[in-house]
Amino acid sequence: MRGPQRPGPSADGNLPLELTAFVGRTAELGELARALESDRLVTVTGVGGVGKSRLAARAAAAAAPRDGVWRVELSAVRDPEFVEYAVVEALGLTDHTTRPPRRTLLDHLDGRRCLLLLDGYEHLVEGCAGLVAELLRRLPGLTVLAAGRRPLGVAGERLFPLAPLAVEEAVELFAERAERQGLAVGDHAEVREVCRRLDGIPLAVELAAGRLRVLSPGQILERLDDRFRLLTGGGRDGLPRHQTLRTAIGWSHELCTGAERLLWARLSVFAGTFDLEAAEYVCGGDGLPSESILDVLAELLAQSVVSREETAAGVRYRMLDTVRAYGGEWLAAAGDAGRLRRRHRDWFMGLATWCELDWFSPRQSEVAARVEAELPNLRAALDHCLTEPDEAHLGQYLAGSLWFHWAGCGRLSEGRRWLELSLGLDSLYPRSRLKALWVLGYVAILQGDAVAALAALQECREEAELAADPTALAYAEHRAGCLALVTDDMARAETLLRSALGRYREIGELNSNVLMGQVELAMARAFLGDLPEAVRLCEDVRRVCEDHGERWARSYALYVLAYAAWRNGDQAAARELLTDCLGHAHGFHDLLGSVLSVELLALVTATEGDPAEAAVLQGAAGRMWTSVGLPLFGSAHYNAPHELCEATARRALGGERYAECVRQGALLDGEAAVARALDGSGERPLEALPAPRGPVRRREDGAGMRKPAASPTRKGGETAG
Repeated sequence: MRGPQRPGPSADGNLPLELTAFVGRTAELGELARALESDRLVTVTGVGGVGKSRLAARAAAAAAPRDGVWRVELSAVRDPEFVEYAVVEALGLTDHTTRPPRRTLLDHLDGRRCLLLLDGYEHLVEGCAGLVAELLRRLPGLTVLAAGRRPLGVAGERLFPLAPLAVEEAVELFAERAERQGLAVGDHAEVREVCRRLDGIPLAVELAAGRLRVLSPGQILERLDDRFRLLTGGGRDGLPRHQTLRTAIGWSHELCTGAERLLWARLSVFAGTFDLEAAEYVCGGDGLPSESILDVLAELLAQSVVSREETAAGVRYRMLDTVRAYGGEWLAAAGDAGRLRRRHRDWFMGLATWCELDWFSPRQSEVAARVEAELPNLRAALDHCLTEPDEAHLGQYLAGSLWFHWAGCGRLSEGRRWLELSLGLDSLYPRSRLKALWVLGYVAILQGDAVAALAALQECREEAELAADPTALAYAEHRAGCLALVTDDMARAETLLRSALGRYREIGELNSNVLMGQVELAMARAFLGDLPEAVRLCEDVRRVCEDHGERWARSYALYVLAYAAWRNGDQAAARELLTDCLGHAHGFHDLLGSVLSVELLALVTATEGDPAEAAVLQGAAGRMWTSVGLPLFGSAHYNAPHELCEATARRALGGERYAECVRQGALLDGEAAVARALDGSGERPLEALPAPRGPVRRREDGAGMRKPAASPTRKGGETAG
């Protein structure tokens, strides 16, 4: 799990608010800080563009509660049902269990003193209000700071209405934005009048300053009268503040060229951030040639209509929500919204297809970063597919194609929800449905939900046989073998996995998923005592992975090789393999691969003679399992190394000292736990204990090896699964 974030350069790519020049608001900032000291729910309200987000971010950063501050950006979330998932994501939690996300939040935040900043929630008021009310009721150490255009309406809420800037502060902001463009403007009468006429709304002031590249303050002032009269929004009974904001944005809109206005409207279909290639495909054509998008986008950047961000996925662009909403109105008025949303869907369907194929390549890390950056847009595309008539099959295809993200990058809970929604709709295209079914079965296995997994996989197999679909049949059989493995039916697991691997060979399928099947077979053989065969299978997987630059399936092969090395008494080799495995699993945010590695590293550490550190690692792993599912799948085979480690450490330390070390490890968050496990340092005060040889003792509770299945097609991709 990622550690607490200051509400600035956040992991989800939000605008680094606290690094943006913060002009004025000194009095408001102090007053808000005092409100947060006395009230547990404070809501900053005001018109869009008045600076709510920026003020709230500053106040949150200054609050510095003991256990940190998290910022949750909700503007890109469209369905109230996914508010809780967004909060889980913002906290950096990865949860593979069947627990509702709200339970995950309650469990994680219990006993902590922290601050949650909810930003851009106004279109999700009911969903946010219910969540906030329960969190505050159940978590006495939690404070919530919200920023939106409307109150949440929760009991005990303290409202903090934010007024526009005073003229002096607005002039200072105008001058600061001019200076960024290499221009100097003083406190002239024309500048003051521009700021006064814009009512001191920061967004309006910034948009006006963005025009200084082509207009002087006097020319801006000359144009205000016409633009105000033309673009006063709504009727006479509309709220004045909404009319004022519409005036500011509408005026900037009118100063754009026809091409700039057209691109502005079309860009409104994107959720969150977007890149140039997506903008060229989705927005190009029909009056706006694709080759012109770059130049037109540059003009919108210059006018502060669009902002530019550097991310792990490269350069991306973002529109402020208010600006996006204004463009969306123009798009709808032009009758072009449906066509643009279909183009948006098509682009992200293609992107998901490409990413699925490229997952089995040296570009795995790039694919993971790209899908993470595009998740708001992929959600929007999924939502479009599931709400448009006759497009259920596209939703099933898209949800299934993202298997590697749901399973390999810590998004099981959300992935399962999209898969279930898509499968709940009728579809005339069986291949897409079959793929969604086996992916759903796989996700359910990873969550420890054997009943749901079995139902989905049986349905997939039966329908695949009726449709004579050999690819889907292979995937259904493979996942059934995986289910047998984690439920301790080794004979059935071996039979099904060998059969599935044979089917893959017949159809020419080779990808991460196929390699995972071989790793799972190796694990079954290891549990049955055939270590040489397990090593042979995993060494073969490692060679294929290295030939193709694959790192995710390789990490699971290393886990099995480390298990075999430990069983054979080679602790140095086991530690080296597990360190490699953990580094890559953690890099993909694969919580299952990470916790399995930490568990086995604890046993290696105990065997090397450091029972105290082994107990600490067991405590850390125990905390990680709460976000994965049933510890070690409830499997006696997977649990045996854990039991041996515990028995060894207890015997060396005594029960009281062992429990103390476990409690110490349980205080480590995911990042700290992985860092400690990878460090591998620490004194080895006790004489090294011999590694066991032969069968390992087994018990009834544990969890298994979880590996996200890959679904790329034949010879590297995935066709129907």
